[in-house]
Amino acid sequence: MISHVQASRSQGQSKGIGLFRTDDGKNHIFIFALMCSLFFLCGLCSGLLDNLNKYFQNSLHISKFKSGFVQNAFYGGYFLMALPAGMIGRRFGYKGGIIVGLSLAVAGAFWFVHVTAVATYGGFLLGLLVLASGLACLETIANPYTTVLGPPESGATRINLAQSCTGLGAILGMFIGAHTILAANREFNTSNPHLYIPYFGIGIASTVLLAFFISSKVPDLRAVEEFKAEAEGKAVKPIHKRSHFTLGVASQFLYNAAQIGIFSFFINYAVANINNLSDTSAGNLQTVAFALFAGGRLVGSAVVGLTKPHKSLAIYAVINAVMMIVALACGGWTGVLGVMVSFFFMSIMFPTIFALSIHGLGEHTKVGSSILIMSIVGGAIITPLMGRIVDIGGMRVGFIIPLICFSFIAAYAANWAKLETADAKA
Repeated sequence: MISHVQASRSQGQSKGIGLFRTDDGKNHIFIFALMCSLFFLCGLCSGLLDNLNKYFQNSLHISKFKSGFVQNAFYGGYFLMALPAGMIGRRFGYKGGIIVGLSLAVAGAFWFVHVTAVATYGGFLLGLLVLASGLACLETIANPYTTVLGPPESGATRINLAQSCTGLGAILGMFIGAHTILAANREFNTSNPHLYIPYFGIGIASTVLLAFFISSKVPDLRAVEEFKAEAEGKAVKPIHKRSHFTLGVASQFLYNAAQIGIFSFFINYAVANINNLSDTSAGNLQTVAFALFAGGRLVGSAVVGLTKPHKSLAIYAVINAVMMIVALACGGWTGVLGVMVSFFFMSIMFPTIFALSIHGLGEHTKVGSSILIMSIVGGAIITPLMGRIVDIGGMRVGFIIPLICFSFIAAYAANWAKLETADAKA
């Protein structure tokens, strides 16, 4: 059995395995493109959140702390659905998990359209929760799936490349939100008809994707480590005993806390630090920042492919920590530009932490993926805390939260090789 695996790998190498070609010689670029469409959908939905945050602050006259519950509901859905999504993936395969995720996304998006007429804050939050539960299914499946759609050593490159579509979706989401949700804000009421338009489009797009995936063949590939474990008759070390994974989960939790905090309060920060800047203009600035984020993902795909991913992550995290110091200390255009630069260097963090964390998990890959997606709840937990700090100490002071987060990630990345080596030997 072992010789069969080795022979298969040698045969694949002799054929010149590309980025999307597995050891059996099959090219999975079409399946990869399908995964990219899911990442684009997830980015589009998350890109709308920050406009909703500011919209509810203005229309309902709520504090930044209370508006933070927009993120709480959205990323709370990720937390609640991540483990069930992993179980669905294990039971019904990647395709089954994707179909469930898209079905929930359809339900959440169209509920959001319906609740616009009811115009209750709780109703909006419920819609976001259902929508996010669907997206959690999609990300739980799609993130690890991209790592097995080709040679294992290029898994970090593929997941970064796929996640570039998340950035592109976020750009479109911010642009749509700035010109529908925030543009409608002059009327100061949640029943404004502009509010449902983006979610109606998401519902239609999700329905089309659902129909497409139902009719498409999605192979249930497994990580190389799973085959090796079966061939050698060895049990894979439990994931809770793998330091590179457990600290990776902590890093992912803190990264999402930093990212969502920055995304959520960028508009507030820009308006507070630049005189006479309107919400819509600040939204346009954030669209530019998201363009940097998307561009960073494209550049980052090459960077992690040419260098060791953990080293790239460490450097990017240090740069972001410095940008948070600039945001804290400077304010004005300097501070705003510092925060915008951080969008570029945040770009590779989620997919790279994900790839580093699930490295070598073998049969526990889907469970590990579920736990990593659960860690997205960091955005739901920490964003209200950041909002409270902002309410008490001012907008600039709140950015001490992402500074702490990036510092931890830098330490994890710098020590990842030692952690992974120790886990592999144990």
